[in-house]
Amino acid sequence: MHKNFTLIVSLFLTFSISKVAHSQSWEVYNTNIQLQSRLIYDNIDLLSETVKIGKKGNELSLLSTDLRPAVSLVGTEVYQYLEPWILVKGPKGIGAFHEYGQQVLPLEYEKIQTYFNMLLANKGNEYWLFERGKNKTTYLGELDEAKITNTGLIIVRKGSEYSMPLSSNPDKVFDLLSDNEGEFVLAKESSGFGLINREGNYVLEPIIQTLEHTHGNFFYGFNQDQYLLIEGNDIKSNIRYNSFHKITFENDIMLEYIHGKLRRVMEDDGILLDDVGMTKVEKTGKDLYAVYFRDDKLGLLGKKGWLVQPMLDVEEIKRGSEGLFPAKSKGAYGFVNSKGTWVIKPQYVETTLFSENIAAYKSSLNWGLINSTGELISDAVWEEIKPFQKGFAIAKANSKYFLLNTFGSPVNTEGFDDIYRTSDGYFMVEKSGKTGLLDSEGTVVIPAEFEALRRERKNFIVAQKDGLSGIIDEAGEVILPLAYEEILIDFANGQILTKNKFVPTVIQTVEETSKKNKKGA
Repeated sequence: MHKNFTLIVSLFLTFSISKVAHSQSWEVYNTNIQLQSRLIYDNIDLLSETVKIGKKGNELSLLSTDLRPAVSLVGTEVYQYLEPWILVKGPKGIGAFHEYGQQVLPLEYEKIQTYFNMLLANKGNEYWLFERGKNKTTYLGELDEAKITNTGLIIVRKGSEYSMPLSSNPDKVFDLLSDNEGEFVLAKESSGFGLINREGNYVLEPIIQTLEHTHGNFFYGFNQDQYLLIEGNDIKSNIRYNSFHKITFENDIMLEYIHGKLRRVMEDDGILLDDVGMTKVEKTGKDLYAVYFRDDKLGLLGKKGWLVQPMLDVEEIKRGSEGLFPAKSKGAYGFVNSKGTWVIKPQYVETTLFSENIAAYKSSLNWGLINSTGELISDAVWEEIKPFQKGFAIAKANSKYFLLNTFGSPVNTEGFDDIYRTSDGYFMVEKSGKTGLLDSEGTVVIPAEFEALRRERKNFIVAQKDGLSGIIDEAGEVILPLAYEEILIDFANGQILTKNKFVPTVIQTVEETSKKNKKGA
């Protein structure tokens, strides 16, 4: 009896230790590296300053401010966080919790769309809508399509019929309901096209023969032999421009023709350019147009007019910077100013834009540097040169990367495998699979001897070496030992979370040597 009991206890301890050994121990420090608490989780995710998720075994929890389990999230993983909604995945599907902890949809849907206080969920072709203001879920039925527009309207389609189930007239049927990047839905009925605002009301009655969205709240249409440019408005839409002359809208360009000849370049609400002699207009970028003329001139047109006045002997003009525009003539590139005058004559295979009064040029196979007057700063010896920022450019030669100063000289004599900027002007460098850090002047702060570095703020760097992470300062001094599997920084709440393997206390059971029973025992 005693031996059997010992065996059972031993097996129980072995099972418990084996199970616990997979857990993780988390230590919580303040920003002064003072230990605040210890927690047992497999994983902790910081979704926002206020939303933290903990996972322990098969249990997923929304955590309180002191990182204790506050609300069970039922599922096995966070599928997506779309503030304020936490979408959670379980064996049967996706569900939703509000970040305050309220479960609003069970974990049984295939897809969930979110919009502030609304959730649209579906299983196959069946759809449900949750409205937090009413705290209820409504079954919308079997549909071919349903979506929430970017203004919060619900549009549904069944076959070829569209409707808006949350509008004041939910049974009204439309031939088309189409949302866009703007604030107004394009609607079509048998009488024509119109526009609907976020409340579901017409701000342009459905009487327009043809209508299509251009940009923002602007639309291009045709009605009763007139071409129309219309701007949506919450109360009543405005016709900003109308013409009996033909207006085309192709390849994101609107052009007006008078008596069959190209005369005007249009913008969303009117005329951008009115000029004679135009033969062709090409869109070369956002709010950027190359305009060709019959006299072989070419100009560059922007949102507010000419960026480069029409000029002769040029084949291409690109978007510029610092008052200079890359332009091509007879197969070579140089730079022109806004008046259409050559400032740097065409002589290069290719050029970049000017940045901090320096541009890169390509001669044959390699790149060099020039200043804004065309003076040579650096010969073409580089395979690549990235734009200057705060006095430095990143350049590549012989498959190695260097920092260049404004004199075109490398700051680091020994190249790196890669260099990339941090958001605060420092440089992360890689060499032989290891990572280091340079300061804003290109001086080595942390040698390239770490597997990963993450600079959280000045003198506070999360470093990884031999698979373990810690925190060091910019002098390489250890703030927190490199002894952890993972480190999470939550400066907003003054917390540093470190993850380590949980090593349980092993209790060894020793069976005493059996003794002979005494008489009468």
